[in-house]
Amino acid sequence: MEVPCGIISVEPGWYVSAQQSEEAEAGELSPLLGNELHRQGSPGVSFGFSVFNLMNAIMGSGILGLAYVMAHTGILGFSFLLLVVALLASYSVHILLSMCIQTDGGGWYHNNSEYWRSWYLNGQTLLIIMCVGIVFPLTLLPKIGFLGYTSSLSFFFMVFFAVVIIIKKWSIPCPLRSNYIEQYFQISNATDDCKPKLFHFSKESAYAIPTMAFSFLCHTSILPIYCELQSPSKKRMQNVTNTAIALSFLIYFLSALFGYLTFYDKVASELLQDYSKYLPHDVVVMTVKLCILFALLLTVPLIHFPARKALMMMFFSNFPFSWIHHSLITLALNIIIVLLAMYVPDIRNVFGIVGASTSTCLIFVFPGLFYLKLSREDFLSWKKLGAFVLLIFGILVGNFSLAFTIFNWINK
Repeated sequence: MEVPCGIISVEPGWYVSAQQSEEAEAGELSPLLGNELHRQGSPGVSFGFSVFNLMNAIMGSGILGLAYVMAHTGILGFSFLLLVVALLASYSVHILLSMCIQTDGGGWYHNNSEYWRSWYLNGQTLLIIMCVGIVFPLTLLPKIGFLGYTSSLSFFFMVFFAVVIIIKKWSIPCPLRSNYIEQYFQISNATDDCKPKLFHFSKESAYAIPTMAFSFLCHTSILPIYCELQSPSKKRMQNVTNTAIALSFLIYFLSALFGYLTFYDKVASELLQDYSKYLPHDVVVMTVKLCILFALLLTVPLIHFPARKALMMMFFSNFPFSWIHHSLITLALNIIIVLLAMYVPDIRNVFGIVGASTSTCLIFVFPGLFYLKLSREDFLSWKKLGAFVLLIFGILVGNFSLAFTIFNWINK
């Protein structure tokens, strides 16, 4: 059998590129390729679709709360914190990819890889219909690479959201003079309300890093995307990560900045609530709400994928792949997601609790802790010192933010 140029035969039916062979010798290619070497005719997921998938994992409801964070940290304070969290998120992915090389981290993935108004105006009814008609079928897909198309669509929805936020800044005067708005915000007509703050700190500033950590959480999807990446290597996956985080940072920053410059200190914890109150019948605003709805719905299958895989490993690891187990776990997770979406009263509570606990653990604590435990490098090496800093930062920020959020609840 002839082997295409630049391809080295490994065993019958399996191929690895010459570049991958060199990377393997240099220690840059993950051992997960023992399971990942592509079969002829199955080239894997392209770089672009992998970026879209990772951006879809990153960008979700967090984009709605970042303008509120900017209002309580100031423009420069927000910019600095957002950049720090983005860089730490990228570095923690770098650590995760380094551990894949040392621990053969891809094996878990490939074991089962086959695997009351009118109803149309009622938000809860529409949510259930969308989840049953769109989210549930997508979450049943056995491979994460299939979601590349929906992830690219979700990305363009988020870009549209940011563009509308920028444009609407000039459609809403400041100070806000509408009587309709004043009954909600108790707005004064002082021009001081329309001066942006470069630095600003209050008790609400404690939500800043948890919300940002929640907004950049994508680590549970890193390994599945890596395993299906075309010509997978640590360097190539790191480029996917850096591209996705950079584009997400740009969209996050622009939407938060112009959302803040529209409502200033009166911005709500969920940005779209402000537009609903001030422009309740605006067609563009209603369109962007629909786009955000679809974008968030299309994020669920991607985040759902590693969650289902973890449950399958916990409860059915000794059994062969079963579509019954696969479907029941998918259904159970979807029901939990719908119930949370319907009954959580304030999205800020989600950012506070989940951001301070789960997000800080997954982005900062666990990567640092696991690298310190598993790496054979000297403790004074740069990577181990970086992992140690990541670990300490996550513990301090997570515990402080969690304690503050709970304290706020008790006081209320």
